[in-house]
Amino acid sequence: MPAVIDKELCVGCEACLGECPVDAIEMNGDMACVNDSCIDCGACVEICPLDAITMQ
Repeated sequence: MPAVIDKELCVGCEACLGECPVDAIEMNGDMACVNDSCIDCGACVEICPLDAITMQ
């Protein structure tokens, strides 16, 4: 299951961008978004300081 970003919790800190090994996270304005390249590794979940990313 790919990563899902909670739009209400994400503040656009970009911590997840550098953590993703396949560049599956992009910024859409001031919000992070997961694209189709996600390999379900969970690296972004671990790094998010606000717990705005989950695996579903």
